[in-house]
Amino acid sequence: MYQPLGVHRLIYRTRIASYVKAGLIDYAVKVFDEMTLSECRVFGIDYNRFIGVLIRHSRFDLAHHYYSKMAPLGFSLSSFTYSRFISGLCQTKEFTFIDNLLKDMEKLHCVPDIWAFNIYLNLLFRENREESALEVFGRMVERGREPDVVTFTIIIDGLCKMKKFDAAVQFWLNMLDKGIRPDNKACVALAVGLCDGGQVDLAYELIIGVISGGLSEVSTLVYNALISGFCRAGRIDKALAMVSFMSRTGCKPDLVTYNVLLNYCCNEFMFEEAVKLLKKMECSAIEPDVYSYNQLLKAHCKANHPDKAYLFMVTKMVPKGFCDVVSYNTIIKAFCSISNNRRAYKLFEEMGRKGIAPDVVTFTILIKAFLREGNSDMAKKLLDLMAGMGLLPDRIFYTTIIDHHCKSGKVEMAHSIFCDMVEKGITPDVVSYNALINGFCKSLRVGEVMHLYEQMLQRGSFPDEVTYKLIIGALVRENKLSNACRVWDQMMERGLTLDRGISEMLINAIQS
Repeated sequence: MYQPLGVHRLIYRTRIASYVKAGLIDYAVKVFDEMTLSECRVFGIDYNRFIGVLIRHSRFDLAHHYYSKMAPLGFSLSSFTYSRFISGLCQTKEFTFIDNLLKDMEKLHCVPDIWAFNIYLNLLFRENREESALEVFGRMVERGREPDVVTFTIIIDGLCKMKKFDAAVQFWLNMLDKGIRPDNKACVALAVGLCDGGQVDLAYELIIGVISGGLSEVSTLVYNALISGFCRAGRIDKALAMVSFMSRTGCKPDLVTYNVLLNYCCNEFMFEEAVKLLKKMECSAIEPDVYSYNQLLKAHCKANHPDKAYLFMVTKMVPKGFCDVVSYNTIIKAFCSISNNRRAYKLFEEMGRKGIAPDVVTFTILIKAFLREGNSDMAKKLLDLMAGMGLLPDRIFYTTIIDHHCKSGKVEMAHSIFCDMVEKGITPDVVSYNALINGFCKSLRVGEVMHLYEQMLQRGSFPDEVTYKLIIGALVRENKLSNACRVWDQMMERGLTLDRGISEMLINAIQS
């Protein structure tokens, strides 16, 4: 009897394999069910293979179904199949089931393979589940799964994005203590993360430390992050020193490197240095791009020379084909800032003649300018043009209109536009809330102010120092001191400090 059943089992396996090879998974499922209901014996390896097939074809519901049938039969998945299952479920973000699989593995005294472990960690950080990620990391390490450089890179990157720089640095040092050599991706995660968080000196110290220790394969991404960090900190001398250092290590500056330096020079009105940089780029066979030229354009505009900016665009940028909507927006905004709306509108018309389509930013700049001028007819005309072009208002557009109406005393209209923005699925940010809160404060409508404040907290748009200054100031003026103190406490809990003038006003009101 044993031999015929063995032959039957082989036939079933062959039929399943042929259906799988042909991509006919539903037919394979029927045959597998037939096999499990037949008299021939089914082994754990059959479940492992078939669940593996289902995972590969993203049939996770069926994989779950057959997995639930294994335990009563005394079967279990192999560590490899568990790992495939976990990495597959990361696509659908089924956290509860993944956690159950990890618990089942723990009972079997096995751990996921390192690649599955890393995929799951990466998902947890992407979904802002930092505590769960660190808990999983701790559990895996306790059970013998040693992290690799990819593991540490994921954790360092995730912690930096959450502004937890001390913890990120601790993991970096832990990685070095374990004798794990950081690669370029790890260096990028640390350098970009710390520099974006204003920790450029710390990033420099740690990165130079591993370079001095013999790490040679450091890309321009790492150096550019450090150069950008020093530029943002206003330390051009250190930025230029980094450029020299990277050249000595055999890593040549690229277009991004030069654009970072150009951005700094243009922001600081260092026109001669910016022009020299452009020439140096050309000598180094690095062709400046539209961003490079737009930086110089922006510098002329920031210096209140929109006419010079326009001449530069026409003579230098247009012949190279580097004139785009950003170029026009920059100059239009410059003319609007000196209240030359007529010239700004002519540039808007010129864009159309040249085939450069305006975007939401273009309309936002012009509508704001005409509203400020009191020309509501022109603002309405532009709004209709924008709708006719199929351009949908964004958060900045709505916030600009809300702010204008609040400053004009039209708070009800501002509130109506704010509600319209929310209804259209555009989430207000702290700037949007501050604009409307400011309007309600000026109208002495403290009840609406507090309602908006509570709404901010519920929706995860956290108040900033401006928000607290407006709210506490309004509460003090209305003599609602207990509420003002409560909001002040909440502000301090978030590590924010109150404006000196408002804090003195609050203290004086309490003392009196």
